[in-house]
Amino acid sequence: MSALSIRQPAFRRALLPMLIAAAFTTPWAQPVHASSHREAPFIATQPQLDATDFYMFRSYEPGRQAYVTIVADYLPLQAPYGGPNFFKLDPNALYEIHIVNDGGAREDLTFRFRFQNTLADNQLVVGGKKVSIPIVNNGTDDVDVPASTALNVRETFTLDVIRGPRRGGSKLGVINSATGGNVFDKPVDNIGEKTISNYEAYASKHFWPIVVPGCAGTGRVFVGQRKDPFVVNLGEVFDLVNIKFPVTELKKGAEHAVADVLADANVTSLILELPIACLTEGKGTIIGGWTTASVPASRVVSATPASGLDGTTQTGDYVQVSRLGMPLVNEVVVGLKDKNRFNASEPKDDGQFADYVTNPTLPALLEILFGDLGVKAPTNFPRTDLVAAFLTGVDGLNKPTGVTASEMLRLNTAIPPAPAAKQSRLGVLGGDNAGFPNGRRPGDDVVDIELRVAMGVLCTLAIGGCTPADAPAGTLHYTDGAYLDSTFFAAKFPYLRTPLPGSPNNEKGRKSPRSDD
Repeated sequence: MSALSIRQPAFRRALLPMLIAAAFTTPWAQPVHASSHREAPFIATQPQLDATDFYMFRSYEPGRQAYVTIVADYLPLQAPYGGPNFFKLDPNALYEIHIVNDGGAREDLTFRFRFQNTLADNQLVVGGKKVSIPIVNNGTDDVDVPASTALNVRETFTLDVIRGPRRGGSKLGVINSATGGNVFDKPVDNIGEKTISNYEAYASKHFWPIVVPGCAGTGRVFVGQRKDPFVVNLGEVFDLVNIKFPVTELKKGAEHAVADVLADANVTSLILELPIACLTEGKGTIIGGWTTASVPASRVVSATPASGLDGTTQTGDYVQVSRLGMPLVNEVVVGLKDKNRFNASEPKDDGQFADYVTNPTLPALLEILFGDLGVKAPTNFPRTDLVAAFLTGVDGLNKPTGVTASEMLRLNTAIPPAPAAKQSRLGVLGGDNAGFPNGRRPGDDVVDIELRVAMGVLCTLAIGGCTPADAPAGTLHYTDGAYLDSTFFAAKFPYLRTPLPGSPNNEKGRKSPRSDD
C-alpha cells in the first residue's frame, strides 16, 4: 500500500488536527481537546444526529462540587446566520446519554431527550387575507422569555431516566421543578441582537432545576445553542498537514501558532448536572459515559408533504446512527470502512474493533509524514498503553474493579475538581488528575493530549504495560497549533460560552423596545 493510500482514509476531520503534529526537541507537554464533527460517511449526511463532543467532569462551579456535569454536543458547523430555519434537533430521534457504574460494558442508566417543535403559524393580514409568515420570529416584541409569543415555533423537550437496558428498562420522567411537569422549553437559536438583545440572559431562563426519580438532590438541565467548544487548525490539517510555518519554528510558541478555524461556529448542547450519588448508585466511585442518537429504521419522504414542519413519515424500531464517548476514537483510530459500523455499535461489542487500538495506523502515518524530523512510531504490539487509555481506564486513576474492556469516557468521581484557574489544559499529563483522560472538561486540549498518547507518552512514564524503549519519539511535543485552555469557558453552569449571534444590533428606522435601553 502506498503512503498516499494510507493518508487518504486516515485524514478524518479530527484526525488531521492531530496530524498537524509537530515534533519538539524539548520535553513533552500535555493538552486536552477534541471533536467528532462529520467523523463517518453516513453521519456526515445527517448533521442533526451528529454528536460532536462529549464531556463528563466533576462540577467546578463554587458550591456545586458534589455534582457531575455531562455535556453532549450535536449538530456541528452551525453558521450563526443560518436562517430562516435555524438548527433544531430531530423530533423523530432519541438523543441519549448512557452511564455505566459497575465497570461493565452495558448501560446502567440512560438519560433520554426527545424534542418537539410546535408551529404557531403566525399570520399577517395582507390585502384582506391572512397569510402565514415565512420566518421564525414575528416581529411583535423582543424574544426574552421561554415560550415567547414573538416566536413562530416553540421548541420543547422531555427528559426521562431509564434504569437497565436503554430499550426495555424501567423508564420514569425527570421532573421540571420549576413547573412540576416533564416538559422543558428550549431557547431559540441566537438569531441576532435585534431579535434578542441579551442572549445569555434569555438562555439562562432555560436553566431548569430537575428532580430525577430515585435520586436525592436537585440537578439542572439546559438544552440550547452554544459557541462550538472545539478548537482546531482544520483546513491545513486536511490538506496533508500543509502548515504555513516552518517546522524549525515549532519550538517557539507552536501551540499558539494558528487560529481556530471553528471560531465562527455554534453547536447545540445537551447539558446535565446531576448529584454524584445519582450516577454511582453506591456501586463505586468510577463511572463511564457516552452519548448516542437513534432514529426509526424507516423514513419515507412524501412527494406532496402536508403543511407543517416535517415532510417525512418515520416508522420501525430505533436504529443507533451516532456514538461518542472518548474523543477522536472514530476519527483517528477506527478505519474508514468501519466508521459507520462503530457509530451503530455499543460498548459491549467493541471486541470487533480491537485491532484498531492494539495495532493503530495513526502513529505509522505520522512516521511517514514526519520521519525526517525524528518522529518514530511506538514498537510495542499489542499497544497495551492504548488499551488502558481508551478501553479500560488507567490503573490508580479511573480503571474500575473488574472492568470490561470497552470504549467510553471514564471519570473517577472521588477525585476532587480543580478550580478553573488551576486546571492544566493537558489534564493528567500536566499533573492535573481531575482532567482528561479522567473524564473530560471543556478546557482539556484533547487533540494535543491524544496525539502524544498515540505516540507513546504513557510508555515513557511506564504506564500501560510498556517501557520508554517502546516509544522512541514518545517525549516529543506534538500539537495542531490551535491553543485551548479553561479560560475559553465560563467557570459555572453551563460552562460553554454564549453562541455567536446571527447579526449585531444595527437596526435603523424601526423603533424597537430596545432602542431606549
